[in-house]
Amino acid sequence: MNKIELSTTVAGGQLPGRSRQAMNVRIRRWDRLGAEERERVLKRSESDIEEVLPAVRGIIERVRAEGDAALRALARELDRAELGRLPLRVERDEFRRARETLPARVRSALDYAIENVRRFHEHQRPRAADLIEVRPGLYAAERATPIPSAGLYVPRGRGSFPSMLYMLAIPARIAGVEEIRIVTPPEPSGAVDAACLVAAELCGVEEVYRSGGAQAIAALAYGTESIRPVAKVVGPGSRYVAAAKRLLSSVIDGGVPAGPSESIILADDSPDPYTVALDLMIEAEHGSDSSALLVTPSETLAERVASHVEALAATMSEPRRTYVGDVLSGYGGVLVTGDMEEAIAFVNEFSPEHLQIRTREPFAALSSIRHAGEILLGEHTPFSAANYAIGANAVLPTGGRAKTWSPVSVRDFMKRTSVVFATSEGLRDLAPHVTALADYEGFPAHAAAIRRRDGGPTAP
Repeated sequence: MNKIELSTTVAGGQLPGRSRQAMNVRIRRWDRLGAEERERVLKRSESDIEEVLPAVRGIIERVRAEGDAALRALARELDRAELGRLPLRVERDEFRRARETLPARVRSALDYAIENVRRFHEHQRPRAADLIEVRPGLYAAERATPIPSAGLYVPRGRGSFPSMLYMLAIPARIAGVEEIRIVTPPEPSGAVDAACLVAAELCGVEEVYRSGGAQAIAALAYGTESIRPVAKVVGPGSRYVAAAKRLLSSVIDGGVPAGPSESIILADDSPDPYTVALDLMIEAEHGSDSSALLVTPSETLAERVASHVEALAATMSEPRRTYVGDVLSGYGGVLVTGDMEEAIAFVNEFSPEHLQIRTREPFAALSSIRHAGEILLGEHTPFSAANYAIGANAVLPTGGRAKTWSPVSVRDFMKRTSVVFATSEGLRDLAPHVTALADYEGFPAHAAAIRRRDGGPTAP
């Protein structure tokens, strides 16, 4: 095994620990970090997104100018996928082959998870709103209707993600979106992942396209010969996908900002270090640009968790082992705070995508958390359980945007329209107040529409 170093890069030296072989799990003390290092921990992979913006601009312009031809060329250049004569849209025969070849165990798991996700999201379906009588003769309501079209981005580069597909497709279907298009990177052969195709069928979505990365986002924004543009694109992706959404924000609604994965485990000195180590590695294995942090005031827990990570990482195959090593020596690792109050303050400032609370009283700690995409309580709720099958949506805001954004839901695929109605009596009650405000703001037509409503000019 290679060496694992329990180290800190800041003044104050290492926490008690020893060098071992495998990888560099960073243990840092928050109160000893300088301003620059604190900013780096909080910013995580957002800095990587900034770096790729120029390259992504070029990809977007290429797709806008060349359409399908650009998508095919970029699939070959960036995804190492040769599409040949395959159409960009997946045909019915490929769906059929996916059904026939998918292992029964995986099909059963999809059925189970999709049903749980559907049950949860059904409760988000908006009910018909009755007009509220604000005052006698004055009524108002909100009417919810689906957006006309949505593109669902399902990542592929570091694995197959049918779970992301049903997390997006189910709320879109419940919302009643008429046009749903799925884009996902193809395999080297040009094929689309079989489990994703089966999941799409189970969710009632027929339009699936073999295209990924920034180029797929550009296709959904501008349209190509094969892919019609949509009103909104939703789904997590690499820094290139996140950059494309940012650059195309004036053309298409990019939905929940879901970039590289991130997680925090908030712990006191009570949890089992072995299961904490298991859970710390879950989001870390998504990729080297992910962030996975254990935040705890317990130095003993910090060292014991790092020791378990060493042994667990040694059993992993590549490239996941490298991903975990990069994350736990990069944007992630272990952060030791002075006390639990400081740990909670850090969590709220970081605003993680995924948060697991591993304290003696997790429900008590819950009341202090203000910003997180999802909060998992206790030792029996690992990130993977929620990622796949508990039912709550696993597409969550990243990059600190959980301060203002929410998980993907039925509401992401709907918009609300105000509906108002006034009787003649209600308008008479309203009139002096509207005209007073219109006069004050200098809008004579606003006031005249009230004063002169009954058939001719009246006194001002």
